[in-house]
Amino acid sequence: MCLSGTLEDKLAAAAEAGFDGIELFENDLVVAPFSPAEVRRRCADLGLSIDLYQPFRDFEAVPPDVLAANLRRAERKFDVMAELGADTVLVCSSVSPDAVDDDDLAAEQLHALASRAADRGMRIAYEALAWGRFVNTYDHSWRIVRRADHPALGLCLDSFHVLSRGSDLAAIRTIPGSKIFFLQLADAPRMHMDVLQWSRHYRLFPGQGAFDLTGFVEKVLSTGYSGPLSLEVFNDVFRQSDPHRAAVDAMRSLLLLQEHEMPAAPELSGHAFTELAVTGPEIANALGRMGFTHVGQHPSKPVQLWRQGAARVVLNEGAGEISALAVESADPQRSIARAEAFRSHELSREQVSLPWVEAPDGTAVFFCGEGWQQDFEPTGRVDDGGAGLTRTDHVSLSQPFDNFDEAALFYRTVLGLRPELPTEFAAPFGLVRSRAVTNAARDVRISLNVSLLRRGEWAPGVPDPQHIAFATDDVFASASAMRENGAPLLKIPDNYYDDLDARLALSPELLASLREYSVLYDRDEDGEFLHFYTELLGSRVFFEVVQRVGGYLGYGGVNAPVRMAAHRRLRLARA
Repeated sequence: MCLSGTLEDKLAAAAEAGFDGIELFENDLVVAPFSPAEVRRRCADLGLSIDLYQPFRDFEAVPPDVLAANLRRAERKFDVMAELGADTVLVCSSVSPDAVDDDDLAAEQLHALASRAADRGMRIAYEALAWGRFVNTYDHSWRIVRRADHPALGLCLDSFHVLSRGSDLAAIRTIPGSKIFFLQLADAPRMHMDVLQWSRHYRLFPGQGAFDLTGFVEKVLSTGYSGPLSLEVFNDVFRQSDPHRAAVDAMRSLLLLQEHEMPAAPELSGHAFTELAVTGPEIANALGRMGFTHVGQHPSKPVQLWRQGAARVVLNEGAGEISALAVESADPQRSIARAEAFRSHELSREQVSLPWVEAPDGTAVFFCGEGWQQDFEPTGRVDDGGAGLTRTDHVSLSQPFDNFDEAALFYRTVLGLRPELPTEFAAPFGLVRSRAVTNAARDVRISLNVSLLRRGEWAPGVPDPQHIAFATDDVFASASAMRENGAPLLKIPDNYYDDLDARLALSPELLASLREYSVLYDRDEDGEFLHFYTELLGSRVFFEVVQRVGGYLGYGGVNAPVRMAAHRRLRLARA
């Protein structure tokens, strides 16, 4: 159920992504046009084992007549499993109104089922659903399995069912590994809602959510469990995504759980440059008025290097977007080796010597070592510090809705960046979710943003905006210099500063400076954040200038709706 498509699509995608086996979900088999025996042959041809058949629902703790019907149903499923070559079936804890709260009866009936399975060379993996009627925790299911005391009856542990209920994981270590028959893994965001709806729609691959999957897996492996690590991820987006792409994402998530066995990510020391694909002179003119200098020209292509301090922008030909990120790596070849290990393959680009891979949204990610600027011939122009910009603070990328979680996992695995907690804010055109990924020193920051539930033809005048944020040590001096030089700075309405005064009671002098230069402000318990923006350049790109004071680590997300409304208003005025 992790993948979209028919059974044929799913098997091909799983094999191509390098999986060893599958859980066969009964629904996929029911709608398949070929027999269980043919499914077995297809899996064998693809190098896939069938490690679990599921689900078998509502079996235990029922009256005798219901038990008889359930046992007949089970025998039919054993017949199917025999054709499939599968030896383990998942039995979910009951949600049936026929069931009663009686552990002894549940154990007795599961013992009977296990005896029939054993006669066929098969096993029963009993799983506590988080919404089970009476059995909804793993420790309760273990008590029943232990009471049933049959060698063909064991547990299926599912990380979602365990972690969504906040169960104490310590007792996992008391379960013999031989009695854990199967391990299913799923991450999820922290949500306060019905656990069944949470499970059916919002599960994620490991590393994409808020659960401690690494700790969970370590505890299970400490029991001696040596079976498959399997993914059971119900997610509305994954069910509609390209199964080959989703399967690669899934494999990447499992590799993350054994990161200690993967090539270590070399140290990253900053943004080398950000490449913009541009048409016309608008962005180059804006960079010049912001104090950037055109210091390098590619010898054979219309590619320009602009610099101010350690902030660097490369202008290439294209459709007006951020086309590439470049990070400074202590060892670019080791960065590529790690990327390859996490299923992201090195690509080639005409007349580009830097190693690179492609992010889920199509952005190129370059790994730069020393000397990469030698690809550009000097123009003879001198970077005199311009408007006081010192470096690139962060790059902000709008993601396609379906790629948001995939992108965070990509940057976490391939680049070794650390994801921060996601945030949401109410923008003029709906909710926006944002999640940043950073290195430990926080000199590489990438902010990923997505509009939630974007539907219909009504849309903002600034679709999928992207921007580069540059750092300064004096935001007002930078704003003053840029304004004097005619940079296209974004005007912020007075209402914002009246509200700022009411909320935060800033000093009159600071408030006056903020208002004069259209600088926005945020603060937290660790520090302050002052920032201003340019107008939109082309269809979707703009620049930001930021000053971090103290230990402020955020991105001024509270002010994003103000910026978005100002961009929209300006776009309409010029239409």
